[in-house]
Formats: sequence, structure tokens, C-alpha cells
Amino acid sequence: MNKFLLLLTFAFFFFNNSILQSQDLPWIKVQANQFITDTDTPIIFKGLDASDPDKLEKDGHWNQEYFRQIKSWNANIVRFPIHPRAWRERGKEAYLKLLDEGIEMAKKEGLYVILDWHSIGNLRSDLYQHPRYDTNQKETFEFWIEMSKRYGNNSTVAMFELFNEPTVSRGELGTCSWTQWKEIMEELIIIVRANGAKNIPLIAGFDWAYDLTEVVNDPIDARGIAYVSHPYPQKREKPWEAQWEKDYGHVADHYPVILTEIGYCGAEDKGAHNPVISDASYVASITQYAKKKGISYCVWVFDPNWSPMLIKDWKYNPTEPGKVWKKAMKK
Repeated sequence: MNKFLLLLTFAFFFFNNSILQSQDLPWIKVQANQFITDTDTPIIFKGLDASDPDKLEKDGHWNQEYFRQIKSWNANIVRFPIHPRAWRERGKEAYLKLLDEGIEMAKKEGLYVILDWHSIGNLRSDLYQHPRYDTNQKETFEFWIEMSKRYGNNSTVAMFELFNEPTVSRGELGTCSWTQWKEIMEELIIIVRANGAKNIPLIAGFDWAYDLTEVVNDPIDARGIAYVSHPYPQKREKPWEAQWEKDYGHVADHYPVILTEIGYCGAEDKGAHNPVISDASYVASITQYAKKKGISYCVWVFDPNWSPMLIKDWKYNPTEPGKVWKKAMKK
């Protein structure tokens, strides 16, 4: 009888613990210039960027350990960059299965998720930086209809990053005014919400998602949204802070801002390229500035192959920049 009761107790504990682990995270919403929980508690996000789920699955690392390692850096959010070419090549149903798995694994670690349509280019002109980023308005809108229907009532998926990096600045991939970009984004927000999504839309600025200078005078005509900047170190020369304030930081006085990509590597590091080359002083500057302004961030990228790398192998040993970031995030 004692053994039987012991087994019952174990089964009860295991069953209830499984239920606890599978519970949704509290909803995140926007209030003024803050992200808040559904108990009106302000929250600052500090997270990591995954590599494309398609790549991670092919590499054999789309698993719970990957998310456990991300959580160990003191992260509370993870960003999934979904490349249009990978979305098409894997196929909608197979890719949705990946996302289902990833969202569940993130939730078990207490991590919120950003779904990011990871294109780089000009959505108005249909000109893109590389074939992996090729898309168009129709595919982009249809992608977000799928995301809205499937994850629009899933509180773990805190945010929809509607377009990764609009390149408009120098005109090499065509032109697009802020007014024209606003029209595209506002229509997409209407579509997303009409299809049932309660997630927070994220809107990037120009110059590869760096420049938000037009936002305060001409904001997106929608409530409950946030803005994105990618202030990599070579976007501006040192000293950075005054220029960051002018280019995107002042927006955080009015709306939530999240830096969905920041990061650096040394000039001699594998994969070094403009605009990510810098040193550890960048980490101190950007984290202190973000803290002062109440700005959230995600660090690129938790993968040993894509640069700037945070880890150097699949034993999750951090690179030299990774060590700096991990220490900063654990403070």
C-alpha cells in the first residue's frame, strides 16, 4: 500500500508539474512608453537572437538544451529570425511545426518570443540585399496572416517584428519615404489585428533598422505598438550616446523601443564586417544607455556560424564578445 501511495504521489506531482510548465506566460502589452505585463508591471526585455529555426533544425540543435542555454544568460526573451527563402523552401506546414516546437520550448524556460520576418531590403520597390531575403508585399502580408491566426492568442509570442531591416537611406535599393513606409506598416497592422492577433507589432526604421528620427513627429497611426532600432557600433563614430539619442533614443520617451539586434566582434574575428566591428566598450555603452532610457534589447547571435557569434561551438562555450555579453546580462 505504501508503494502504491508513493506512486500515486509521484504521478500527481509529475502531472501537476507538467501542467505548470505548459502554462502560458502572462500577456505583454503597451502602456505609454513601456512594455507591461497583464498585472500592469513594467518589464524590460533582455534577450538573445536565435539563428533561423530552419538552420538550427538542420544543424541538430533545435532542442530544449538550446533554449536552456539561452535562459542561462539571464535572458527573458528570444527572437526567431525567419528568412523568406527558408520559409518557402521548407514549406509552410513544416515551418509552422518548427515554430510550434520552438515556442513551446521557449515557454518551458520562461522565455518570451519575437517572431521576425527576416528580410533586408525595400518592401516598396521589391529590391532586396540577397536572394535569401527576397519577398514581396503579398508574401509578407500572407505570412503575417498565418502568424496571426496561429499565434495571435498565444501570450508567449509577445511580439511580431513585421519587417527586419528596411534599407532605405542611400537609394541603392530604390526609394521609400517615411509616409510610404507608414502606409505599408499601418495596413499590415490592420490585417494582423483583423486576423485575431493580440501580439505587439514592432516597426523598424530606415538605414537597416537604425534610424527612427521621423517617428515622434509622424508616428505610426496605431495603438499598442513598439519601435525597433539596430544600433550596431559602426552605425556612428564614438562617442555614441548623443548620436543614439538623436537617431532613436528620444523615441523611448514616447513609445516602447526594443533593440532587436545589437552586437559586436573584433576586426580579426571570424565573420567580421561593417557595421559590427568594435570592442567591449560598446557593450558597456549600449547597456548603460538602454538602462537609462528603459530600452529593451536582444543580442545577435546565439550561433557558432553566424556573426557576430556569441558562442564558438555547440558545447555553448562563449566567444570573447560572448563572455562580455553574458557577464553584462547576468549583472
